[in-house]
Amino acid sequence: MKYKFITVIVVFFFGMLGVSAQQDPQYTQYMYNTQVVNPGYAGSKEVLSFGALMRSQWVGLEGAPKTGTFTIDGPVSAAKNMGLGLSIVVDEIGPAVETNFTVDYSYTIKVGENRNLAFGLKAGMHILDVDFTKLDIFDQGDPRFQNNIDNKFQPQIGAGMYYHTPNYYVGLSVPNFLTTRHFDVSSLDNSNSESTPQENLHYFLIAGYVFDINENLKLKPAFMSKVVSGAPLQADVSLNALFNQKLTLGVAYRWSAAITAMAGFQVNEGLFIGLGYDYQTTDLEIYSDGSYELMLRFDVFTKPERVLTPRFF
Repeated sequence: MKYKFITVIVVFFFGMLGVSAQQDPQYTQYMYNTQVVNPGYAGSKEVLSFGALMRSQWVGLEGAPKTGTFTIDGPVSAAKNMGLGLSIVVDEIGPAVETNFTVDYSYTIKVGENRNLAFGLKAGMHILDVDFTKLDIFDQGDPRFQNNIDNKFQPQIGAGMYYHTPNYYVGLSVPNFLTTRHFDVSSLDNSNSESTPQENLHYFLIAGYVFDINENLKLKPAFMSKVVSGAPLQADVSLNALFNQKLTLGVAYRWSAAITAMAGFQVNEGLFIGLGYDYQTTDLEIYSDGSYELMLRFDVFTKPERVLTPRFF
């Protein structure tokens, strides 16, 4: 079925991509999806870890963004000072599908007792596909929509630093230093230009702290900020509470964008399930039913003590 891109979709989707330069997908449960934006996180949990996240944004709008991520990481040296991982991100917006495959490597230096500073590298590829037949085009003979974009390849190289202790973490990263071109309908106004505009660098700053209130309750405030040239500052703040090492409940606020509710449950020693819901604080809420996330994480433990004291990030 063809997408019918009404005015509001064009304004919010492609206006954000072309004018605000916010091409990277966003996540509500970013505190459990760190490896995607910071390769220094790879191997930091000292266990083999699998993660999957599915996000449906602005539910109710045709062609709204849908994002899926898959990660795997773990230590690769006896000293556990090196980590290796794989990140896959598939982001769909209307007729465009962007896929990122990256390998994440980290090297950790111990700077004190239970204090670690990791340096990470991310390398891979970005693939763009745009199917113009999914658009409800007014002029079917418009030459700018005659040729689909198929498997447009771009390399990707990024880096990050990740400092962590048993109670807190701070990270700074740039997932991609290279120019990546994204689909943007606004660029079609210029017939002499490609229909895939240039992406600016995305700088991510993350931080979180775990307060041990008592043996049955932990509180974790967390923060993530994304800075992109030509776009407003994006900042997320959240507060999660962990009850009896099993149930997690949380709230979050995305600056000038959304209020979020989160819940998670530690099903068994290795499996964690998380849910997130965004209520938009902008006019988008008039046209959509919010945004939803489902997150799964599975850790393979080799040491019993890691099971008894699972890390809250």
